[in-house]
Amino acid sequence: MSPAKPLGLRLTLHSVPPKQGLRWIALGWQVFRRAPLALSSTLAMFLVAAMVLSLLGTVGALLGLAALPLLSLAYMLCTHQVLQKRPVSWQVFSQPFRLTPARSRAQLALALTYVVATVAVIAAAAAIDGGRFEELQRLMAEAGQSEEARKAAEEALTAALTDSSLLWATLVRMGGLLLVSIPFWYAPALVHWGGQGALQALFSSTLGLWRNRSAFVLNGLGWLGILMASSLLLAVLTTLLGGPGLLALLVMPVTLLMLSVFYCGLYFMFVDSFRFVADEGSSEPTPPQQPD
Repeated sequence: MSPAKPLGLRLTLHSVPPKQGLRWIALGWQVFRRAPLALSSTLAMFLVAAMVLSLLGTVGALLGLAALPLLSLAYMLCTHQVLQKRPVSWQVFSQPFRLTPARSRAQLALALTYVVATVAVIAAAAAIDGGRFEELQRLMAEAGQSEEARKAAEEALTAALTDSSLLWATLVRMGGLLLVSIPFWYAPALVHWGGQGALQALFSSTLGLWRNRSAFVLNGLGWLGILMASSLLLAVLTTLLGGPGLLALLVMPVTLLMLSVFYCGLYFMFVDSFRFVADEGSSEPTPPQQPD
């Protein structure tokens, strides 16, 4: 006699009006205000870990890249905990691997697929520009070390503006990474809460974003406006109060704050795009719900 099918969660797609894209930003900020230190330290811990991994060379860089899909799920879990008035725990990074072996394998498959897809995009862009983008990045990073380095960076930037291959490579890099992000946007959460396999989760994520594409476009425009306003405000403050030194001091905390709010908003994007109903007696993790 075959074993009974385990009780789980039933999933349905849901559509939202375009204006919901702006509300996702507001909801992300509301959650962040409830636990700013815990939420920002979660992101800071991940960034520090990624920097440490990068010191290990190519292998470390690939491991850090593989962890990026997990970061979005970790923040959804953090937001879920805050809404349930539970303390935020760094164990959110291991929680997706403590459910079932099948879901752990699916999360690992997503991580590997994300690395392969991202590396493929970067390799294609590098083939177009012959590696000049990486060289430009290096020169810009070294621009502050000496007058000669500053002049070399300025010359390289001027040359880049007239280099058509670099322009096409940049478009391929940005457009390719954007396309890669679409199927992975919700995929880890769909594996965790929905019990979907890796391929099914990638498909469902793409479908969820497409159905609410207008809201996502408005959300992106909202964040673009916030980024531009923040940059202008920082430029004014540094000009009036302290010059470049103050700018370097403020950029990191402001960036950390905005990224944390953005990642908090992912939870609301998810619960607006999908509806989960737990079967009676289910042993699945508590399904995400719309906040009151």
